[in-house]
Amino acid sequence: MLAKYTIAGLAGSALLATVAFAQSPTAPAESKAPAPAAEMSKAPAPATASDMSSSFQGTWRASKMVGLSVYNDKNESLGSINDLLTDKSGDIKAVVIGVGGFLGVGEHLVAVPLDKVKFVMEPVAYTGAANTPASGGARPGSTTTTGAATAPAAKPNPWYPDHAVLSATKDELKAMSEFKYTTN
Repeated sequence: MLAKYTIAGLAGSALLATVAFAQSPTAPAESKAPAPAAEMSKAPAPATASDMSSSFQGTWRASKMVGLSVYNDKNESLGSINDLLTDKSGDIKAVVIGVGGFLGVGEHLVAVPLDKVKFVMEPVAYTGAANTPASGGARPGSTTTTGAATAPAAKPNPWYPDHAVLSATKDELKAMSEFKYTTN
């Protein structure tokens, strides 16, 4: 019985090793003729670890921007970012905002040009007593029961903004034509 398990284990290991060898990259075939000097000068220099880590400082993660809350100038909640639309070169051209609805049901999608949206790193500032939102605000106030303790201000995350601001009202956005994903 032990021999059967040993043979099965060896066969499984050999099978996995074959798959692993099949996935390993092979060396590119070398060309017989040398490349012209003009083509060689256009080739990008190999990236080093220091190039990769420092070249992306100050950029934001698109995956973290989807779901970001959108407010207007009066700190009233408008909705959240559902998608980012890019051109073929990868530049973001528009932001798709979901307005209204509950958990995505009954939501009205609108596409707004990126230059109309302002991204803010600091959390929404509320005025008033006991950290309650300004009139019409949608963010909850403090959850402490005594009111004496205040949480220290959170350090902004360098990889994505805290929220977005759009100079519009919820009614104005709902009146816009709905954005539809179409295929051609």
